[in-house]
Order: sequence, then C-alpha cells, then structure tokens
Amino acid sequence: MKLLRYGPAGAEKPGILDSDGNVRALSGSDFEGRGVSLERIEQLRAIDIDSLPVVENPGRIGACLASVPNFFCVGLNYAKHAAETGATPPAEPILFSKATSSLSGPFDAVEIPRNSAKTDWEVELGVVIGKETLYVSEAEALGCVAGYCTINDVSERAFQAEMGGQWIKGKSAPTFGPTGPWLVTADEVPDPQNLRLWLSINGEVVQDSNTDDMIFSVAQIVSYMSRFMKLMPGDVIATGTPSGVGLGTTPQRFLNPGDEIELEVVGLGSQKQTAVAAS
Repeated sequence: MKLLRYGPAGAEKPGILDSDGNVRALSGSDFEGRGVSLERIEQLRAIDIDSLPVVENPGRIGACLASVPNFFCVGLNYAKHAAETGATPPAEPILFSKATSSLSGPFDAVEIPRNSAKTDWEVELGVVIGKETLYVSEAEALGCVAGYCTINDVSERAFQAEMGGQWIKGKSAPTFGPTGPWLVTADEVPDPQNLRLWLSINGEVVQDSNTDDMIFSVAQIVSYMSRFMKLMPGDVIATGTPSGVGLGTTPQRFLNPGDEIELEVVGLGSQKQTAVAAS
C-alpha cells in the first residue's frame, strides 16, 4: 500500500493511493505513532480500497507522517559518500537526530536558514518503525518495519561541523526534513538494499546511486539501534546519503534561493522543492 496525507499544511487528511493513481480518503487515525503500527497496517490492508471515496482534487501533498516520535539519522553510511568527504568508513553506525519540527512536505519549499552559507542536499531511504523494538536480531529486524519513504535530509554544513557541538544543529531547521510523498508498506519493498536513489539540482543529476552501496544495511541499522534504545511505532530513520552532496564537490556547491531540487527513491515516490530564504 501507498499511504499519504493531503491538504493544507496543518490540516492534512490521511489517504491511500489506488491502483490507478487516485487518492482515496481514509477515515480514522492519522499516520503517526500507533497510526502506522504493524497492527494498524494490517487493518488498512483489509479495507477494499476501491470502496473508498475518490478525492477529486487532493491539492497539496503533505509529509507522509503527521508527526514522528523520533527523527533518527545515520551518518556516512554510503561507501562512496564517506570517500568523497575524506572520512574513514565507520566501524559502527554513526547515529544522530533531526529535530522533529524539521518534518515537512515533499513539495514544500526548503527554507535556507538565516546566516546560512552551506545548506546542502541529501537524498535518503527512510525507514518507518512499526512496533516497539528493543534488542532485536538482524534476522528479525526487517519484521519491525512498517514501511519506507523518500527523505531529503537537508543539512547546513557550517552549523553541523564548524560551530562545535553535535550534528543536530545543522540538521534541524524548519523544512529540513521533506518526507514522502508516500509511506510504502514493507510488503512492497522486498529488498531495501536494492533501491535506486537520485537527486538533481536545477535539472542536473548530482546524486545517482543504489542502496547496495550502504555500509550498514537497514537490518543492521535497526538491530544496532535497538541495542541502545527502544524504537517506537512511527519513529523514522534516515539511513544515509550517497555521494554527490554539495560538501563533496570541487569546488563545494550549496543551495541558493531559487534552486530547484528534485529527488526520488525509485518505487517510493519523488519530491520537488524550491530553495527560498527564510523570512
């Protein structure tokens, strides 16, 4: 199933995509927390989608999750990306967080923060947790996943790396977490380690890779994280970005107002954003 949310910001409604690409209206809980639990996914699977009302003009598509308990990220998780930044490939997953207030719609503008000179792009595979997950084995880890989505892990590199402290400062500005357009349930993604993902700036493809370049697989990441924390239904994990970010280019290149960003994890839906200066 492809689950989505449509409508004005702050007033989105849950929906589901039918086989013809129409948005169908769903009643009941929104897509957050228990609303994306494995139990809720099974309830939705039992619905006759064609019996649901068609939304004739859905308008704006919002983030596929209404809110997230935690917005986790994995750093330097693609071999070629680690190489382009000059970093040694990590021996264990590098974990950090984005502020949950960075969550935004896949077609909303990306706001370049005040005093920013190095706002960067990162196409990533997003993983949405579907059950309480603690001390899970790698063999069982994918069974804890409700679904997958496309994420742009927008990052301000000076805030992230040049001002001391933790990476969260460079990852958390409003609109720095475009997520969606769909939450694609796990049954439609039999192998999360074989997904093409790409991103373009003003029509020029700058990232084009496959999740098979990930240093740590989705199963490894979920299992590893569950050693240190209890993952909760609705938690989202951005699993790292491939090579081609602005930080890794020569000369370095970052977003300016008016730049157009397009990205996709193939099968999980595409995004398009315009960079604007924060008011």
